[in-house]
Amino acid sequence: MNILHRNNVKISGNPTQPVLLYAHGFGCSQAMWSSITPAFDNQLQQILFDYVGSGQSDISHYSFNRYETLAGYAQDIIEICDALSINQDIIFVGHSVSCSIGILAANARPNLFKKMILLGPSPCFLNLPPDYLGGFDREDLEGLLDLMDQNYLGWASYLAPIVAGVSTDPEITGQLSESFCSTDPIITRHFATATFFSDNREDFAKLTVPSLILQHKEDSLVPLSVGDYMHQKIKNSTLNVLNVAGHAAHMSHPSLVIQAMNDYLKSELSL
Repeated sequence: MNILHRNNVKISGNPTQPVLLYAHGFGCSQAMWSSITPAFDNQLQQILFDYVGSGQSDISHYSFNRYETLAGYAQDIIEICDALSINQDIIFVGHSVSCSIGILAANARPNLFKKMILLGPSPCFLNLPPDYLGGFDREDLEGLLDLMDQNYLGWASYLAPIVAGVSTDPEITGQLSESFCSTDPIITRHFATATFFSDNREDFAKLTVPSLILQHKEDSLVPLSVGDYMHQKIKNSTLNVLNVAGHAAHMSHPSLVIQAMNDYLKSELSL
């Protein structure tokens, strides 16, 4: 199997420098990083990919059994790194559910990653009172999946502005909606179940890789309390709340994300 073809892996930047590995969120693709990568192309090597079933990946390799849980997607990341013969010092940049996926990969391969940059992470989207409030009751999320079944285009039109932020450039909302609509509905629903019903709180607590948590100030998907929770659970973590509405600052406010990454990666960028 050609892993690099399977996951539509793209490599750019300076091959002699440290590696930035970008992992996209649910319903998205590597294209969502297009406003971020130019800022680092001269200083770092950059790797982008699509999870199997997303973007321009080879959908023939999709396995409902493998991707029943987020662990299957974490295996994608590990296999990509193995295929590229990269076994250490990766700087991981993940959005939304990819933060959980990246942490699963980091816990499975402790020496693979040097730093983690987690944009809009949530270890669990469910409210599990009294200890944890992830933002959604189970009935809310089940209703979202029902909407996917009944009216897939309507679901995409509903979710895209929530992710983008209601005051965001309509082009970004359109890009997200188009991305949601371009994926196979059955596979997307399967990924949605793995995304929204996972509980990775213990995995976050096990992470030992130094991490930057980038949280959106007004995020309908991830309450501010979740950022505080993760900051407490992850050893060696830094919490940075971006003054952004929505769940995709890398698309709506890329300059803020680039600045936060630059500040956090000063030692790697002082070349």
